[in-house]
Amino acid sequence: MMWQSILDEFQLCFGKGRYAYLLNGLGVTLEVALAAIVLGLALGFLAAVIRSTHDKYGHFAIANFITKVYLTVIRGTPMVVQLLITYYIILRSVDSKVLIAILAFGINSGAYQAEILRAGITSIDPGQMEAGRALGLSYWRTMFRIILPQAVRNVLPALGNEFIVLMKDTSIVGYIALIDLAKGGDIIRSQTYSVYLPYLTVAGVYLVLVMTFTWLLGKLERYLRNTGADVVQNDS
Repeated sequence: MMWQSILDEFQLCFGKGRYAYLLNGLGVTLEVALAAIVLGLALGFLAAVIRSTHDKYGHFAIANFITKVYLTVIRGTPMVVQLLITYYIILRSVDSKVLIAILAFGINSGAYQAEILRAGITSIDPGQMEAGRALGLSYWRTMFRIILPQAVRNVLPALGNEFIVLMKDTSIVGYIALIDLAKGGDIIRSQTYSVYLPYLTVAGVYLVLVMTFTWLLGKLERYLRNTGADVVQNDS
């Protein structure tokens, strides 16, 4: 009797094509999260290099001021508010809600990744930069070929945690009527008046995503640890 009840509940929630809400929502969640991670990494690298270079050499005064304003504003306001401002004010003429979500989450994540990467850069022995310059490398080549690879290796667990937080935070895109995984579960709940199975399924999918990402991150950490000596690459 209990199993029949569970089966009926499953058919009610996911029958008649309702499973598509979760399937399509999962695709949106992955698209937004992965694209935002890439955008956040790019912004984080740029902001971290500007901040660390200014702190050490005093260069890029204007860029450093802009970067500090960016970090202060983004880290000082809630993600959901940033998403709503991006959707209703900054990009109100943009039709693609997915693009808006990617930009909002990427810009938000970039601020946190910037501080993580800056901490990694400052943890590297200053002699590494001097050695790179002594070998004839320019400042930027030394930064990107010697300093940053070591910095990323040092802060990879913190970066991985930021990626996981970003993936879970994408569940708020329903505020701009974008149907992601969480919103898909909510739609099923509203149509079937069944609460437990839709939300538990959504939670289970997020858990699998996080566990998979954590496993991949562990593989990457081991790979970087095993290749730790190969920091400076040959030009060939």
